[in-house]
Amino acid sequence: MDGLPLDTSHPAVRDYLALIRLQVLTPLSLLINIATIIVCAVLVNPSISGISTRHPTSISPRPMVIAVYVAAIYVGQIGYCMLLVLARKEETKKTLIKGVGLSLVLANWVMAIWAISWVFEWFLAATVLQGILLLLLLYSNIVLLIYHKPTSERPFDTMLIHAPLRFFLVLEIAMMFPLGLFIKLGLTDGIPVGGAPTEYANPWPGFGVVLGTNLVGLLVVATRRDIVWCVAATWICVSIWSMKPKPAPVFITAILFTVLHPLSLLASYLYYLFKQRREGRGRVALGGDGEEHPGLYRSTTRAQGNGAPGGGQGPREVDAEAWGS
Repeated sequence: MDGLPLDTSHPAVRDYLALIRLQVLTPLSLLINIATIIVCAVLVNPSISGISTRHPTSISPRPMVIAVYVAAIYVGQIGYCMLLVLARKEETKKTLIKGVGLSLVLANWVMAIWAISWVFEWFLAATVLQGILLLLLLYSNIVLLIYHKPTSERPFDTMLIHAPLRFFLVLEIAMMFPLGLFIKLGLTDGIPVGGAPTEYANPWPGFGVVLGTNLVGLLVVATRRDIVWCVAATWICVSIWSMKPKPAPVFITAILFTVLHPLSLLASYLYYLFKQRREGRGRVALGGDGEEHPGLYRSTTRAQGNGAPGGGQGPREVDAEAWGS
């Protein structure tokens, strides 16, 4: 490193090298992730969806709905990779380097390894990998929320950085990690391959997962007016109740939150607009006209006294007779 013409200890140089590293590693990890998922979903038998069908749970989603969801995440990540190359604003570069960094690279690698573990039915390894993936996404989203908040001044940062990572996080919290955990713990329905249901697992763990994750999502949507979380959580709910049969507690709860998430977002925006208008009307304008009170001044001539008071004269004096002297 001593022979390099650059001072690698300088913060600007280190940020530049970190950005170059991300420009290489992020597209590579995304390509490996997409290729692995496609192979395990299309060419391998049983496929990713086939494993889910072989081990049905009370929260198992409809595969096609989740496939479109994952495709949306990949489209967002492609836009993220383009932003890595085209970013010019320093704030955007800091968000890419310090806000996301290598977390997304590692998440893509973990996702690819998870797909292999899933099709081989190594459910313990798959559950552990989903836990690692959840921690990576949770860390990057918290850092983005605290230190690199989305702003209307940089809409591409919101669309191509915050939105894909939040979509990815909601998928892990509300679906992938609980699903793998349920299968590993044996909370599955007794449905043999190609046969009819023989028994149903206890529906209340699934009810608790659907209720708990959606209550958290509802709180985020209502307090932060988070459109991305609203769309993602609603999408997950649709994927759950559209896959039948489902226990009544899970089915009803999923349909309920499919309606509640958009309604809470709309109510939150209406409350925010109403609050802004009320605060605007409540402000009292203490506007001065730039003129002093006419009683503070007197004119030196009768003509000025009959004219505009003030006239640039000095303060008015109180006559001695006014005090009775």
